[in-house]
Amino acid sequence: MATAVPAERDAVAQAFAGAVREVRLPGVNLRQLTLGPVDPGPAVAVVDLLAAGVGPALAAASTASALTAAALEGAPYGLVVSAGIGGGFLPGAPVGSLVVADEITAADLGAETADGFLPVTELGFGTVTHRPPETLVRDLTAALGARAGTVLTVSTVTGTAYGAAALRARHPRALAEAMEGFGVAEAAAAHGTPVMEIRAVSNPVGPRDRAAWRIGDALAALTEGFRKLTPVLESWNPHDR
Repeated sequence: MATAVPAERDAVAQAFAGAVREVRLPGVNLRQLTLGPVDPGPAVAVVDLLAAGVGPALAAASTASALTAAALEGAPYGLVVSAGIGGGFLPGAPVGSLVVADEITAADLGAETADGFLPVTELGFGTVTHRPPETLVRDLTAALGARAGTVLTVSTVTGTAYGAAALRARHPRALAEAMEGFGVAEAAAAHGTPVMEIRAVSNPVGPRDRAAWRIGDALAALTEGFRKLTPVLESWNPHDR
């Protein structure tokens, strides 16, 4: 599971009760949790938590390092989860709610033209959207009582009403925005590994009003959400995509 910063990683870690150990890899440090005995065997679920860094580029690089290390050890990951807090588009994703991505989309990867924004796909190359497994999206949203929709990845956090409206016009199904999901998804796709994104909403997307941010509440919602999701994640079959 990849978060941006340690505070998000630690919020997710609180949802798991197993033993914890630090794993140092080239360029990244993992916290590995075993959902059972201290010495993990083939039947014991293992969760690696990574504070991958802020922004899509660093998140992609850090996630790719962890994925490559696991593959070289002969124990490739079955699922990658991008998790953390983010902004929510009102009224669909109010502060304190949880959003499960059914599409992970790079909102600003493309070109500005006289006729508006063009994603790289319309320029003839690249991709801007990754789609998590439908069955897992369905099961996670049911377990959380959350909403599923598009989670946008941006390199510049939206700070105006005009910017929020422009994003919603281009992405009418958007429920949340953050800065890492697409980078994590790109790394997962390069390894053929399914990916999810889960966001706890700390603030509305739009004008920056730090007094209205509820980061502590969002981190608490993230912890509680992963407590509910753990049975779903443990039982999910990676081949059921």
